[in-house]
Amino acid sequence: MSIEQTLIERSGNKCELCGAEDGLTVLEVTPSDGSADQAILVCGTCHTQIENPESMDANHFRCLNDSMWSPVPAVQVMSYRLLNALRAEGWPQDLIDMMYLDDETKAWAEAGMPSDDDDSEPTKDSNGTLLQEGDDVTLIKDLVVKGANFTAKRGTLVRNIHLTDNPLHIEGKVNGTQIVLVAAFLKKA
Repeated sequence: MSIEQTLIERSGNKCELCGAEDGLTVLEVTPSDGSADQAILVCGTCHTQIENPESMDANHFRCLNDSMWSPVPAVQVMSYRLLNALRAEGWPQDLIDMMYLDDETKAWAEAGMPSDDDDSEPTKDSNGTLLQEGDDVTLIKDLVVKGANFTAKRGTLVRNIHLTDNPLHIEGKVNGTQIVLVAAFLKKA
């Protein structure tokens, strides 16, 4: 049986990410050994957006809320990678936080993701202390949160921060809302 036939049977002749039934094609999830276990069946829309990340439509990939729970490791890996690519949208972070990957699957997912540039400028707090992914920080001044109708008060603890592509900003939850904060107004807790 060919890889395509195996994937059609496994997926019920539907895109394994969004469930569409038209324009299905095989997509190898790199690094791959060329087997059906390391490939997924995707529709033309998903395939085009995966191959051209600059054309990615975040709303199309809201389907990852369901596909990330697939029992198929290749689907889990692609869901994890796409959620990370869309992290700046805000909503994917909650899904990433809920997602569970066993060690082997997570290593596979991270092996195919673009690596961070080691020569990039590090993110530092107001005291010049280096901030890392997952650190806890405290606000050093009151900050008006535009669009959320509240003020984040001085001394508020922001747990489990996420670094952004911009070393001057971090992402974190304040009052249950995921927001971007300026690192200069924070100190490491």
